[in-house]
Formats: sequence, structure tokens, C-alpha cells
Amino acid sequence: MTLLSVERLDARHGLLHAVRGVTIDITPGETLALVGANGAGKTTLLRTIAGAHKPAAGRIVFEGADVAAVPAHARLRAGIALVPEGRRLFAGMTVKENLLVAAARGRPGPWNLDTVVEAFPLLRQRLNSRAGNLSGGEQQATAIGRALMSNPKLLLLDEVSLGLAPIAVEAVYRSLSTLIAGGTTIVLVEQDIGRALGVAVRVACMLEGRVVLEGSAKDMTREEVTEAYFGLRRARRFAS
Repeated sequence: MTLLSVERLDARHGLLHAVRGVTIDITPGETLALVGANGAGKTTLLRTIAGAHKPAAGRIVFEGADVAAVPAHARLRAGIALVPEGRRLFAGMTVKENLLVAAARGRPGPWNLDTVVEAFPLLRQRLNSRAGNLSGGEQQATAIGRALMSNPKLLLLDEVSLGLAPIAVEAVYRSLSTLIAGGTTIVLVEQDIGRALGVAVRVACMLEGRVVLEGSAKDMTREEVTEAYFGLRRARRFAS
């Protein structure tokens, strides 16, 4: 069964053709890692799926319905949640307030304040701290927790480890492993190829707006992904 089908999707920033004919399917419980250099189109693809960027062409089919023309807030209520690059928390509000704001806009389900703190234990002592005073790792945990409070069926994570200290990356990925083990469906943008291959079921590498390599993570080597990342090999798809 397919949860999300992206079909021949195009997206633009003015004259810039940022996403070019991308087709990707996501099944429930799957983790797909999107890798690629800066400017490859990864962030635009995630934003277009979430409704934060308008597509120029193509379809975004979520649970059998084309949502390409559906506004972002309606996609959130349908079960698509985006953790944007840069986290974009309400800096003047506490961690708890950031989490509860998202709950008010979401769906009923298993994620609440207690279950989020259980998944991200580094937040337990920081619930009453202002988000602007948190470390990078704590802010990322809060941003992911905020998305989970909407009880998504599909979680889109943009640049999870970007700008974080190694110890913070380890802490965030430990919590992500808990989500993955629990069956959360995730599309993860990650520039660290080793991390991507370590957590994903499938990997898709983007180059100049196109998917140039896609397939099962266990069937790919770091060298093959690196070559696709830098455009050193012809497009190839692996059997999933």
C-alpha cells in the first residue's frame, strides 16, 4: 500500500526550475532519505509536498487523494507534517508552549506532551525554558516534537543534523531511531550520507532538481551515493 505518491512533480522559484519531474512513492512505516548537495532541490521538494510551496506541474497523491492544490494547513490536518530547515520555533515561547500550539492544529492520536518527552528525553528538564535559549540539539528535538504533536501520518524532516554539534546529532538520531522503530513514516533530508544510509530503508539522491539514484539503502554503497551526489555517474535506479 502506498501512503504518498509524488508523480512527475515540478516546482520553480521564479525562473529557477528547482524540482524537475520527480516521481517517488512512500509506503507506511518507511524511512526515505533524500540526499544531495546544496541547491539539489531537496528542501523545495519537501516544502511542495507539505503545501508550503506551490507546484508548477505534477501530482501529490496522499492516501489516494491528489492534494497538490490543498493548502498547507489542510495537509497538516490530513497528516502531513514538516520540520523545516532552521527549525523556526517560536523563540519567545517555552518548549511546552511550542509543543501545545501544534497539538491544537493537529489530529487525534498517540502523540502528546508525555509521549514526545519520552521520545526526546533531553526536553524533560527544558519544558519551561524559552525556545530561543535552547541549544541547537534541544531546538531540533523541540521542532521534531512539535511536528509529532500534530499526530502526522507522514513526517518530513529537513536537514536534521545541519549546524548541530556531534553530540547533539547523536542525541537527535537516538530519538529518531525510536520513531523509526515505532513505525513512523519519515522522509528525511540529510547531507551526511553515512547517517542517511544508516537509518533509511530507501535512499534517493537528487541532483539539479532530479532524482538520479534511488533504491534500497542496503543495496547501495557510500561510494555509489557519493558519485550520484556529485553527478559523477549516470542516472540509475536500484530495485527496492
